[in-house]
Amino acid sequence: MEHSMSPLTLYLAAPRGFCAGVDRAIKIVEMALTKWGAPVYVRHEIVHNKYVVDSLREKGAIFVEELDECPDDRPVIFSAHGVPKSVPAEAQRRNMIHVDATCPLVTKVHNEAARHHSDGLQMVMIGHEGHPEVLGTMGQLPDGEVILVETVEDVAAIQPRDPERLAFITQTTLSVDDTAAIVEALKLRFPAITGPAREDICYATTNRQAAVKAVAHKIDALLVIGAPNSSNSKRLVEVGSAAGCAYSQLVMRADQIDWRAIEGARAVGVTAGASAPEVLVNEVIDAFRARYDVTVELVETAQENIEFKVPRVLRESA
Repeated sequence: MEHSMSPLTLYLAAPRGFCAGVDRAIKIVEMALTKWGAPVYVRHEIVHNKYVVDSLREKGAIFVEELDECPDDRPVIFSAHGVPKSVPAEAQRRNMIHVDATCPLVTKVHNEAARHHSDGLQMVMIGHEGHPEVLGTMGQLPDGEVILVETVEDVAAIQPRDPERLAFITQTTLSVDDTAAIVEALKLRFPAITGPAREDICYATTNRQAAVKAVAHKIDALLVIGAPNSSNSKRLVEVGSAAGCAYSQLVMRADQIDWRAIEGARAVGVTAGASAPEVLVNEVIDAFRARYDVTVELVETAQENIEFKVPRVLRESA
């Protein structure tokens, strides 16, 4: 049978998969379970990946959307996406043990917003409405102090208090190219607006998008392994399409691959969003090996060696 399998090249994008902030957040939950035993509560999915969340649930993590679903006497962890200021304040008021797993690169944006606010500037945030990172960042400042824009069109419609006293910030997981266009529109309409030296899109988002662009012209189809609620994963699908890939698809894992859609493909790109574990990438490669005579090629555009420390409370013994 073996010889009748069609040849197919899998181009594996690198960097792909876990970033330093996700790595750290997962480690925080695991260390909290070791230190305090089960159950440990987590407010919102620690990272946007079902496989990761399910495996932590099996170890004794309980995932809730809000703090009022948590008892006072068990530790609670805040997800990597960050939380509004009101959340730790409430945990404090209830004397709960709380550990913040917010990615340091998101915290950096929080601090930036606070600094601009104390300078008397109103903020414009580029991001996706309702995403937990956006809720967390906007929730650093009083209501009305952060205006959200999602598109270039939105820029024309906003009415800031004082067009001379504005700054912008962004969600960390946006499309680099789309964001550049929105920043351009903001600067055109509000020449006095100040912003970060480099946009707030993080290194991992930027690197994963660059790797997709590098692979796009070699492939007939792109598979992005990630969750439907994962912003950075959905952006990879869009970047693939924008870079000319005819078929660009988000799959949670191998059993979601639409084999008929990629029939006849000779070259397929594979990448994974920042919250997708490598085990799911291997599962996809195995699924291809079962159906094709596969050659795997790595397309590497950067090396990542960033690591973030976990909070001190977890490094001290119980």
